[in-house]
Amino acid sequence: MKRNLSLLFAGALLGASAVSLLHGTSGFSANAAGSETYRQLAIFGDIFERVRAQYVTPPDDKKLVESAINGMLTSLDPHSSYLDAEAAKDMRVQTKGEFGGLGIEVTMEDELVKVVAPIDDTPASRAGVLAGDLISAIDGEEVRGMSLNDAVDRMRGLVNTPIELTILREGADKPIELTIVRDIIKVKAVKYRVEEDVGYLKITSFTEKTFDDLMSAIDTISSEVPDDKLKGYVLDLRLNPGGLLDQAVSVSDAFLDRGEIVSTRGRDANDIARFDSRPGDVLNGKPVIVLINGGSASASEIVAGALQDHRRATVLGTQSFGKGSVQTIIPLGENGALRLTTALYYTPSGESIQGKGITPDIKVDQPLPEELQGRNLRRGESDLRGHIKGEEESEEGSGSIAYVPPEPEDDVQLNAALDLLRGETSDPAFPPNPDKAVMNR
Repeated sequence: MKRNLSLLFAGALLGASAVSLLHGTSGFSANAAGSETYRQLAIFGDIFERVRAQYVTPPDDKKLVESAINGMLTSLDPHSSYLDAEAAKDMRVQTKGEFGGLGIEVTMEDELVKVVAPIDDTPASRAGVLAGDLISAIDGEEVRGMSLNDAVDRMRGLVNTPIELTILREGADKPIELTIVRDIIKVKAVKYRVEEDVGYLKITSFTEKTFDDLMSAIDTISSEVPDDKLKGYVLDLRLNPGGLLDQAVSVSDAFLDRGEIVSTRGRDANDIARFDSRPGDVLNGKPVIVLINGGSASASEIVAGALQDHRRATVLGTQSFGKGSVQTIIPLGENGALRLTTALYYTPSGESIQGKGITPDIKVDQPLPEELQGRNLRRGESDLRGHIKGEEESEEGSGSIAYVPPEPEDDVQLNAALDLLRGETSDPAFPPNPDKAVMNR
């Protein structure tokens, strides 16, 4: 059974990924608790002590408390949670965009880790790991029975520490044993290429490096294709689970010349923050088509919504995930961190996409290959139990199928965008008219 890592991210990480505001303090203020609240806390303390004293096997006190905290937070919404010290460290690694590891992209196939591709100039590529290799054991422990995330966690580690991999390779008469020394792996948040006369930009996540990677990609494409030959750009946000709010704002700002990008609104009526763009469009008005699907969430929806409302880009694909909430990461010192939903965000037109998502200007469905037909690949905030009901949410809900074919020639959505940019097809929504921008008045 083959599971694509991109699909896993779209399904698993969307439940945990957040548009994150990082706070450097654990201070807080709260309303004084009433007598009923203290009575309930006394009940909790009584139950806790009875479990410790009478449960059939001695429980782990730390685990009991952490489970109680997580139970409280997950009862609020699917994106609030407690991060222990290890989970908080992993979150910082994800948002930083670099970690100690081997440098391979992987999937899970037939209960083994399959190498999709080694990243150039990394420990894995230098050691001779090849695309298609199957990793059967990590440091002597069988991979069968591990989840993909477990296997990835084991392969990551401190820089300059060794790891032993057992590899099964087609054509090899016996398993290959490799010892690889971990190094710093810098994950590119933006992948790019030139599609003849069109620049293709795929943002995989919004880490601390996303904006810089985007600028570097645009510079490279501009140097490879003369300006008079370049028809425009495709900005691919499909299967992008989100990330940092400030990076979503910076990416949107790169394409916009003026106006609001996004606003956030907290519990109090006066708790409103607005993020505006600055003069200067890095593409100098070149046409842009944004691709979205059910795997486009959070920060990617901020970008798609801002470019759509300003009529700077045409959005093509299927309904996005619909995660319109902001999570604040509150450090708790040695005890990890608290991820708490503290606000909802709104597009420039003043609409919340919570539980609704971004509706594409041009709807183009991506057919599923035969081996995936019948599987539920639909992803949406409105399908999550306990999600915050959005102001614009309807019975239709949010989200759509989260699938992108590995080969560009099979990518119906991408090819529809390329045909529009090249003038081979037409649609009333392309090119968009900036004079018809929809702003919140």
